[in-house]
Amino acid sequence: MFELMKRAVKINTAKLLIFTAIFYVLSAFIIHYLEPEEFPTPFIGFWWVMTTVTTIGYGDYAPRTVPGMLYGMFLYLFGIGLIGVILGKIVDAYSYFRRMKMRGKLDYKGNNHFLLIGWSKSVQKTVEEILANKDVDNDVVLIDHLKESPFVHERFHYIRGNPTDMDILQKANIDQANSVSVFASENEDEVTTDGKTLLVALAIEEYAEARNIEIYTIAEIVHEAHIRMFQYAKVDEFVLSTESFPHLMTKALLHHGSSRLFMNLISHAHGEHMWEIKPDPSWKTYEDAFESLRRQGANLIADGNDLSIIRRMHDAIPSDSRLYVICDEETYRKLELAPL
Repeated sequence: MFELMKRAVKINTAKLLIFTAIFYVLSAFIIHYLEPEEFPTPFIGFWWVMTTVTTIGYGDYAPRTVPGMLYGMFLYLFGIGLIGVILGKIVDAYSYFRRMKMRGKLDYKGNNHFLLIGWSKSVQKTVEEILANKDVDNDVVLIDHLKESPFVHERFHYIRGNPTDMDILQKANIDQANSVSVFASENEDEVTTDGKTLLVALAIEEYAEARNIEIYTIAEIVHEAHIRMFQYAKVDEFVLSTESFPHLMTKALLHHGSSRLFMNLISHAHGEHMWEIKPDPSWKTYEDAFESLRRQGANLIADGNDLSIIRRMHDAIPSDSRLYVICDEETYRKLELAPL
């Protein structure tokens, strides 16, 4: 019996399921034949067989004759063993699926997902912010070379491989992605890091042209001077690496185009910047400051980290206020040198 069970474990799952189904149905007819009074129909026999092999045993039906009892004993041993083998194979199949998913071997079949390329601590923060956002239910798919998935979440899927390989991009279902974000690698010099990012961006553009589709691409760039090179790769958005990078990348993922606003504020390649200015003693309220600065070509946006002053224009400006404006450098110099 045990030798038979060991062989059953090695049988192909589909064949085992077919054999088990036939055995249980046949057992229903056998018990109906052995005890027609207790099991008047094969269906009643099948009910007894299933409650027996699943160890439920309601007791509503039971064999009364010796042949019936003997067959019941055989069913206890062999039938329950088959159920155990099948359950074991189901558990093994689930474990195998989980191992394959953790190792990045499974294709992603979803759509409208955020595809991330490259893993680092900053990427982990980005992933955590996306998945923690209650207003967003998009999946996150990562492509990297790690042996196993670096993050576990029901909406996180890992693909292991080279992101410049067209087959790997297909496995990540890049055609149906909401957007693709290429992150800079860590612990390398600026040229090497941006060079790798640029190579991936070019591979994505090549894939898009070959498929005649639009792929929204966001790239993390370490050195600002390299932006012009990425423009040739038709990258839609560029995000410079900063301490606030995970937040900026999250905004770019959720709101396409928003990173350009942040780029204007943090990059000297653009004309407009954010500056801190000293309040003019003649300004009593935020409205006074707003109107005065507007006439000089600057836009008042905050007092310290308080961005709500636009709704409190009639409030008095505190003595310890730190006003921030957006304007070009020339306007800022004029404001800085203006007599108080």
